[in-house]
Amino acid sequence: MNLSLAWSELALVVLVVAAVVVWLAWLSASRLDRLHRKVVASRIALQAQLARRAGTALDLAASGLLDPAGAVLVADTAFAVVEDEAPPAPGAELALEGLGATRERAESELSAVLRSALGDDDFVHSLRGTADGDELVGALAAAWYRAQLARRFHNEAVAQAQRARRTWYVRLLHLTGRAGVPHTVELDDQMPEGLGQS
Repeated sequence: MNLSLAWSELALVVLVVAAVVVWLAWLSASRLDRLHRKVVASRIALQAQLARRAGTALDLAASGLLDPAGAVLVADTAFAVVEDEAPPAPGAELALEGLGATRERAESELSAVLRSALGDDDFVHSLRGTADGDELVGALAAAWYRAQLARRFHNEAVAQAQRARRTWYVRLLHLTGRAGVPHTVELDDQMPEGLGQS
């Protein structure tokens, strides 16, 4: 009688432990899924903000307020960003990869060219002296700042997901499934000193 009771108690303990392990695995998998979705959402938001910055740079280049050589350089680099923004393949919008090396390079080049074109504080101040210039420079500064924030939020979401993926139980139970490893977006997005000043 005692032996059968011990076996039934042992079976109950094993069942409870197995239920707890399954429940914890489900919680971890759900958290990881939420983190992956956060990475995808933040990358989409970052792409939108970078596209807005490129569009505003194109508007500035077409305005006639920049010198002709600067306008051509800004327009060319902004077009390179816009052209690299081809529609993703089906399902690729949910991938966890960053923007890709080509897009990051194009965005960095746009930052460098805009810093070169708008690096002189006196020139930026003179642009802000006209109604059109003030509107365009303000729009570019706002778009650039939002892109910086979006990149910061994206990279933080990626860091959270990477930390969660490195835990021993996630690796042991293969809770990541077929999801790729999320990557941060590394690009030059430093704004010219005088651009953000009113």
